[in-house]
Amino acid sequence: MTDSAVAATLFGPEDLRVAEHPLGPLTPGMVRVRFGAGGICGSDLHYFRHARTGDFVVTSPLVLGHEVAGEIVEISADAPGLAVGDRVAVNPSRWCGQCARCVEGRANLCENIYFMGSASKTPHMQGGFASVFDATPAQCVKVPHSIAYQAAALAEPLAVSLHAVARAGGIAGRNVILFGAGPIGLLTMLAAGLKGCGELTVVDIAEAPLAFASKLGANRTIDLSSGDEELKALASDKAIDVAFEISGTAAGLAAAIDSVRRGGTVVQVGNLPGGQIPVAANAVMAKEINLHGTFRFDAEFDQAVDLIVGGDIDVLKLVTAERPLSSARDAFRLAADRSQSVKVVLTAD
Repeated sequence: MTDSAVAATLFGPEDLRVAEHPLGPLTPGMVRVRFGAGGICGSDLHYFRHARTGDFVVTSPLVLGHEVAGEIVEISADAPGLAVGDRVAVNPSRWCGQCARCVEGRANLCENIYFMGSASKTPHMQGGFASVFDATPAQCVKVPHSIAYQAAALAEPLAVSLHAVARAGGIAGRNVILFGAGPIGLLTMLAAGLKGCGELTVVDIAEAPLAFASKLGANRTIDLSSGDEELKALASDKAIDVAFEISGTAAGLAAAIDSVRRGGTVVQVGNLPGGQIPVAANAVMAKEINLHGTFRFDAEFDQAVDLIVGGDIDVLKLVTAERPLSSARDAFRLAADRSQSVKVVLTAD
């Protein structure tokens, strides 16, 4: 099968076009997937606005999208358990399986990893916001046809959140605070609740996402746009055991370090600006804070699919708008407006 696709392709800052994307014959060892749905992620928005996210800079046209699901339309591989017509959630990670990090069981830190829709490597690995795209059989996790493509696509951000919670260690009964009420923040809140954490506090600078956090079960929300007095009072009144910094801002990290108790844990989830940023390292030392990074996910992708299929976490509660792939540019603009949206999902035309 020789084919071409249309794909949401980034050519520069805010220069996103739905353009023809040649495919050619399917490479042996691969499967071809017809796009069903895809979630617009915060890192996609960073690419859209700035043609970079963190230290990853777009140097050639890049098809965006790493939260995707679809239908297998062709197989040119030994793909046990997969068949044409299967509905799949697509893991965007392509690990080598042979480097030291893969061998020690931390494939998310693979030294040779390629990740869909990312400029972390040159040439860039193209993403899944395309009417048809290719993947390896290992990337394709079968889901029942009863599961909507929109839900299957959100296995990826849920996996990010599950990995972040795992990096915090045992959190059962521990008070948790999350800085950033975007989709990853909300999913991390749900993942922490699933692990039996204590009180959940969500902090942001915007009213709309905080209202959404309350609707999803946060015990407390704090709007920092009106000052940090409430946050300081909370930190002094209640022991905050674990802080998840998800906003991806230096201010968020500073607030997380400041508010967590002595001997507590801070998990950096958000993608901070590239280069050097100020960090209250003396507070990390003096309070003996456990400061953990968390990067993408490993086995949590399969766990996320199981949780979605089993109904343990309803990821569709986060979806506030759907737009066809052909309207990707408008969908990105909507997703960038936090007063109007939480999670925007692209669907097949």
